[in-house]
Amino acid sequence: MKLISWNVNGLRAVMGKDFMDTFQKLDADVFCLQETKLQEGQITMDLPGYEQYWNYAVKKGYSGTAVFTRVKPLSVSYGMGIPEHDQEGRLITLEFEDFYQVTCYTPNSQDGLARLDYRMKWEDDFLKYLQSLDAKKPVILCGDLNVAHEEIDLKNPKTNHKNAGFTDEERGKMTALLQGGFVDTWRYFEPDTADKYSWWSYRFHAREKNSGWRIDYFIVSERLKERLASAGIHDEIFGSDHCPVELVLK
Repeated sequence: MKLISWNVNGLRAVMGKDFMDTFQKLDADVFCLQETKLQEGQITMDLPGYEQYWNYAVKKGYSGTAVFTRVKPLSVSYGMGIPEHDQEGRLITLEFEDFYQVTCYTPNSQDGLARLDYRMKWEDDFLKYLQSLDAKKPVILCGDLNVAHEEIDLKNPKTNHKNAGFTDEERGKMTALLQGGFVDTWRYFEPDTADKYSWWSYRFHAREKNSGWRIDYFIVSERLKERLASAGIHDEIFGSDHCPVELVLK
C-alpha cells in the first residue's frame, strides 16, 4: 500500500503546474494534501477510482486539507472535536480496517513566534487525540507538521533556534510524540541521511541551493514497524514550496 502526503500551498495554483500528471505518476492508494486554500465548490477533481474527502477552513483561501483514497474508509472525521482547533480545516481522520490514517496541517508558530502559545495547546491536544486513536488501532499520521525535529533536518540549524519550526518548544513536542509510541518513518530507514528536505523558502534561491527543512512526515504507531517497506522524499517534484513525501506498507 502506497501513501503520499503533499503540502501543495494552494491546490488551484498547483493544478496549473502539472498536478494531475504528478498524481498519476505517484499512483498512490491514499493521497493526502495540506494547505489546499479552498472553499467548497471552488474546484472539481475528476479522480476515477478514488473517494474524496475535504476539510475547509472557515477563513477563505486559508489552510485546508484533503484526502483521496482508493480504499473506502469505514468512517471519516474532521478535526479533533475541539472547536478552538477545528475552524481551520487542518485535520482529516480516515478509519480503515486495521489502522487510522490522520492527515494534518499543523499550525505555524509564525513570525516572532506570535502563535507559539496556541501551537503548544494544539500539540498537547493533538497528542491526546492521537493516543485516543492508538488505543483502538494503530495510527498513520502524515502531513506538514511545521517542525524540523533535529539539527540534521534543516540546512542551517544554528541560525534558526529561535525561529518558528525549530524552537526548543516545538522540537520538544515532536520528541514527546515519538517517545509516546510513534516512529518517524524517514528516520527509521535513513537515520543519518542529511541534506534531504521537504520544504524550501521561496526566497534566496533556497531550493536551487537545497537550503531546506524536513517538516513533512509520515509517523506511525510503533507496532506498525514490521509493516514498513520504504519511506521517500520526492524532492524531484516541483509545483509547491514543499515536495511530496511517501510511505509504502507491506
